[in-house]
Amino acid sequence: MKRYLLAAPALVLLGAAGCKKAESVRPYTTIPVARRDIIVTATASGVIQPILTLSVKSKASGEIIAMPVQTGDEVKKGQLLAKIDPRIPQNNLSQAQASLDVAKAQLENATAQLKRGEALYQSKSITEAGYDSAQLASATARSAVVTAAANLQTAKDAMEDTQVRAPITGTILELDAVLGTVISSPTNDVGGGTVILKMASLDTVQVSALVDETDVGKVQPGMPVTITVDAYPNRQFDGRVLKIEPQAQVSQNVTMFPVDVNILNPEHLLKPGMNTEVEIHVGQRQGVLAVPNAALRTERDVASAATVLGLDPQAVQRQLNAAPGGGAAPGGGDGSKLHAAEPAKAGGQVQRSAATGPSYIVFALRGGKIVPVRVTTGLTDLDYIEVTSGLAETDTVLVLSGSPSR
Repeated sequence: MKRYLLAAPALVLLGAAGCKKAESVRPYTTIPVARRDIIVTATASGVIQPILTLSVKSKASGEIIAMPVQTGDEVKKGQLLAKIDPRIPQNNLSQAQASLDVAKAQLENATAQLKRGEALYQSKSITEAGYDSAQLASATARSAVVTAAANLQTAKDAMEDTQVRAPITGTILELDAVLGTVISSPTNDVGGGTVILKMASLDTVQVSALVDETDVGKVQPGMPVTITVDAYPNRQFDGRVLKIEPQAQVSQNVTMFPVDVNILNPEHLLKPGMNTEVEIHVGQRQGVLAVPNAALRTERDVASAATVLGLDPQAVQRQLNAAPGGGAAPGGGDGSKLHAAEPAKAGGQVQRSAATGPSYIVFALRGGKIVPVRVTTGLTDLDYIEVTSGLAETDTVLVLSGSPSR
């Protein structure tokens, strides 16, 4: 008999523990309504490319005798890139200088002859024909000086052309010629001359990202872009949409549009050829009220959700119909004292907005009771959704266990 008396309290304790465990397992979790940033992106992939790549050639022909740069070198505008054998241009320069000296001497002689001829002509010592010959000789000598000076300048330019200098400040991407290569000038070679090297400015680079046609309609020039590369997985780079190309590309029956994105690259961390993941911020809201997408219910599934929560589906529907605009008011009442157009106020009043969007139903915990609330929504990032009316920061919404995201 004593054994039975001891066992009875034990059964009572086990029963009480089981009840507490059953009560602690709820079919929902509570999520406070809070302000957050909602960012919607269109994702794409692409390859880093310079905005402009320059193929550097030499105006001079001959053998490369010096090349003080290598791939990857950062060079300033005007810096020496290569030096061409200057012997022939130097000889031409010497000849042009000598020709100019001779032309100047001939001009001095012709000028002196003209002065004497003018004096003799005034004194009737020579004929008019003799004076005309002296004028012609002087004019010819002046012309010869001009021609010789032009030839000398051309020779000087040709001599300068033997030193190939950087046309811009940038990075050496590729060497197409090496020390000892005999190159041809593009001014003399119908084939366009020999490319010595390729260079580009990497201060700003570009990605031509392929965006799906379902998303490209949301993309506009000037939109902010976030870029990530495998080389720096924990770092994001900022860019802007430059333009959307009008011609689509079709790959494996998928239509894509190239979207050109400019990225500031002051540290030159982004290198040409790097594969990138591009996120175009097609929409964003800063500091708006938001709830999880999983908290949303449609008219079709509100009854089943009410049943899971232990509510009477018909009573829930009556509450929704009785509230202004078809939704429950803050505090769980019928909302008859709250006008649908009442503006948002500080201190936890319901957020109202002139903007209209999709309407859903959420279950909120107000005053210790679960009440249905009809809400108007805005932007969504697939995890959270903006609430433009129906809820306040003081509210808490319910997310049913196993609820899918909308």
